[in-house]
Amino acid sequence: MHPEIQDIVRKALAEDIGSGDITTNLCVPAEATATGRMIAREKLTLAGVDLLPLIFPECIVALTRRSGDRVEDGGEIAVVRGPARSLLTCERTALNFVQRLSGIATLAAAYVRAVEGTRCRILDTRKTTPGLRRLDKMAAAAGGAVNHRMGLFDAVLIKNNHIIAAGGVRAALERTRNAGVPVEIEVRTHEELDEALACGATHLLLDNLSPEEAKRWIVHIHGRATVELSGGITLETARAYAETGADFLSSGAITHSARAVDINFRIE
Repeated sequence: MHPEIQDIVRKALAEDIGSGDITTNLCVPAEATATGRMIAREKLTLAGVDLLPLIFPECIVALTRRSGDRVEDGGEIAVVRGPARSLLTCERTALNFVQRLSGIATLAAAYVRAVEGTRCRILDTRKTTPGLRRLDKMAAAAGGAVNHRMGLFDAVLIKNNHIIAAGGVRAALERTRNAGVPVEIEVRTHEELDEALACGATHLLLDNLSPEEAKRWIVHIHGRATVELSGGITLETARAYAETGADFLSSGAITHSARAVDINFRIE
């Protein structure tokens, strides 16, 4: 498990437990043992179950399902056996992670299903919860989305404000020629589009176009560059955008607006 994720789990447990779980420690004998079953209470795409051994270090964790699995309502996700106090103290942290991350995976999977049969793939974005990006992107990938850049350090994405600050499309592209990482540029007008193509751009971001406009632009591009569409693309409109011939659709909603799914942890 990545050290960053281990650190996130440690902080989450410390945030909740603090100086100790006074309710559990007062109510439950130290020698008591128990079994906890994590159960889906709606259809979902699972993510985050790989964290359970970190969250319950004193327990035996048996995963019934894996991240990326589709689980039906009532489906068992994991069984945790060990000290009753450990199960009770850590159950909320476990549910917070698995419910939230499975919500992201479930929404990502819905977008992926919406574009099935087209050449288009779904991308996630940097619109993640601060401090949880690696987990958010793991969950998006579990749902079938393609991880875009992890941060500002692993790819070039020239947006509107970069173009303005650099002095234009040509200036921005020329300064990134030897970046050694993938380079993508956003274009807002046909003039910027043609200038970017003339400068050898290989990856274009078209933002806030209607499906009809996007299709015309993609016909004009005629395979000279990979095309990503973004800007307010919803589950209801994803299919129309995918059928324009775009290579990718990106949606910040996958990580910033996913609803936590309903999962239960039953102690026996």
